[in-house]
Amino acid sequence: MKRNRFTDEQIIGILKEHEAGTPVSELCRKHGVSDASIDLMWWTASAPGIAICQSVAVEATSGEASMEKVTTIGLDIAKQVFQVHGVNGAGAIVCRRRLRRDDVVGFFKALPPCLIGIEACATGHHWARVLMALGHEARLMPASYVKPYVKRQKNDATDAEAICEAVTRPTMRFVPVKSEEQQSVLMLHRVRELLIRQRTMLVNALRGHLAEFGIVTRQGIAGVGMLIALVEDGDHDVIPPLARSALLLLVGQLREVHEKVSEMDRQIHAWHRSNELSRRLETIPGIGPITASAIAATVTDASLFKSGRQLAAWIGLVPRQNSSGGKDRLGRISKQGDPYLRRLLVVGAHAVLRFSRNGKTAPTRWAAELLAKKPYNIVAVALANKMARIVWALMATGRRFEAAPAL
Repeated sequence: MKRNRFTDEQIIGILKEHEAGTPVSELCRKHGVSDASIDLMWWTASAPGIAICQSVAVEATSGEASMEKVTTIGLDIAKQVFQVHGVNGAGAIVCRRRLRRDDVVGFFKALPPCLIGIEACATGHHWARVLMALGHEARLMPASYVKPYVKRQKNDATDAEAICEAVTRPTMRFVPVKSEEQQSVLMLHRVRELLIRQRTMLVNALRGHLAEFGIVTRQGIAGVGMLIALVEDGDHDVIPPLARSALLLLVGQLREVHEKVSEMDRQIHAWHRSNELSRRLETIPGIGPITASAIAATVTDASLFKSGRQLAAWIGLVPRQNSSGGKDRLGRISKQGDPYLRRLLVVGAHAVLRFSRNGKTAPTRWAAELLAKKPYNIVAVALANKMARIVWALMATGRRFEAAPAL
């Protein structure tokens, strides 16, 4: 016969229901126990020092006292299940608990203000804003910086413990909490990038299908326009009717995606015109409204970087080091940080290099002179690095870019 096993909390709950007047027969049906089991629970609870009222009181008192001592919490977030790991000022563990999503706000609302560490992820900024609104100090950390503090096996409890340990390190690098406006602007950029990828896929599919019938045009937008006109023109028999009906669907979807990309561009340009920092960044050669708005929404606080080189390194535009024994070994760029910002800066640098020979500002003339000694792509990355440093200088000083004439 299978025995029913209950925790102390469940036993206390059953006895409190019986003490409130619930009949024993109803308790047996509700919890799947016998009359003898209820009597055994009463006998155990009636032993010296384990009275039910005393047990409940002691449990509540100790819980409230321990939670008042919490000074630091590591919160491992997910979609539905959250793990809490709290310590006091001496570093002793006073709280280990798993929460459902609906219970998170109520749990932290009952706590006194404390330091809460969270791994930076897609939903990390939202929860940081929620906890800061409750009076807590929330800090976001890159997951790669938290990983060294994970002990042995990986699970939610050890992750929360590692977060709690990492957030107290004096040398830890934290991620600034983004506002809803900044996340909304970045969402415009992400949707625009997705639509551009879809448009590229449609163009490649259209070119590939028509190449099966020997129809090939030049690269670029002009070539795509010729293919679209050929598909929509029904006065010739170069394309079989059955294939034309399929390709017309691709052409219609291509036009629809192109219109959506234009709509995203209009919204990004509108936000760019309303943001003073984004307008100042646009004055830098090689940076337009798309790049300026992306930087203004991503880099929330330029004071977190001590120099322009730190911002360039954060974007991943500095050489990767493999140095040892006092000997410096520099390789290719690290490609760490935000790949979207890095790509926008490199593309902008390519645009500057295209007209560098006729450039009159110091950065463009410097790039033109460097082209005589270095390969084109290396110079483009070097110029993107310089552009990132100029971005930091404008954000830190609040000034606009002033084109100094080349000597």
